Amino acid sequence: MAVSKPKELIVVGWMERVGLPKLGLPDIAAKIDTGARTSALHADRIEPFERDGQPWVRFRVRHARAKIGATLEHPIHDTRDIKNTSGVPETRYVIRTDLLIAGHTWRIDLSLTDRSNMRSAMIVGRTALNAHNVAVHTRRTRLKTDPNLAPRRRGKAVQ
Repeated sequence: MAVSKPKELIVVGWMERVGLPKLGLPDIAAKIDTGARTSALHADRIEPFERDGQPWVRFRVRHARAKIGATLEHPIHDTRDIKNTSGVPETRYVIRTDLLIAGHTWRIDLSLTDRSNMRSAMIVGRTALNAHNVAVHTRRTRLKTDPNLAPRRRGKAVQ
């Protein structure tokens, strides 16, 4: 019987800068949150529509370094009732796209919701982490973030 080699353990901080390359978003502030099941991206002006008989969603996002929002369109993968940070269920559109974190890329389900009152534009939930051998260091941030992407205050990188 052949023994399979375990996947490399990827250790990330509880805050990282991540990318969603298929959406054209290379630099997003994200909280790595194992308490959240589904990943979520801040979006507004969320509206469903049909394209060639298939369900799609149009939404606006603000890129971390942009002053204006970009309107994106993507096929809807699912519609789910997801509890918000207050524990209240809300129906959200879920898209399937690629996540880039720590130099690795894989497909995730991503719900769209208004996170304008939250500190980070994105939550990376445990479902996105489970199958890829990712561990979260609860006392460190930006372990895998390119230093050129890390926000700066008074000339120093924010830790």
